[in-house]
Amino acid sequence: MTEPEVVAYHEAGHAMVAWQLGGRVRLVTIDPDNDDGPAREGGTEIRWRRSEGERELARKLVRVSLAGPVAEMLYTGDPYHPGMVAEWAADWHAAWESAQLLWPDERQCLASLEQISLELYRHLNQESQWAALAALADNLLAHDTLERDEIEEILRDWL
Repeated sequence: MTEPEVVAYHEAGHAMVAWQLGGRVRLVTIDPDNDDGPAREGGTEIRWRRSEGERELARKLVRVSLAGPVAEMLYTGDPYHPGMVAEWAADWHAAWESAQLLWPDERQCLASLEQISLELYRHLNQESQWAALAALADNLLAHDTLERDEIEEILRDWL
């Protein structure tokens, strides 16, 4: 079982990047209800505008899927490849599925996912971004679950 702090940063990464890309983050939690599917340590519920085109939505989903592992890498200081950590398999699979719409060639898809991971790493490692992510993770640790209004208030205060 992963430490709660690590899970909080992971989920905060998904939530913050989704919010920055225009998604409505309905909920982020480190205490998920595992009755409705496979066991997991956290969860983030996001709604996207229906007017998004399929390719634009795929671009956003790739970034949101990779943002959790990248935030976790930054928090722990472990520079792993997002596709090589068993705990991130679902995130990598989701990113790959969305990326295939954009880059059907497997080599190009892999290279693009790696490039996006690096871009996210640089983005989230900026002082203002990291401060916002840490604030979101701290609140998540304090309350286990945050809803839309709380998430937006925290991120607006920092970004």
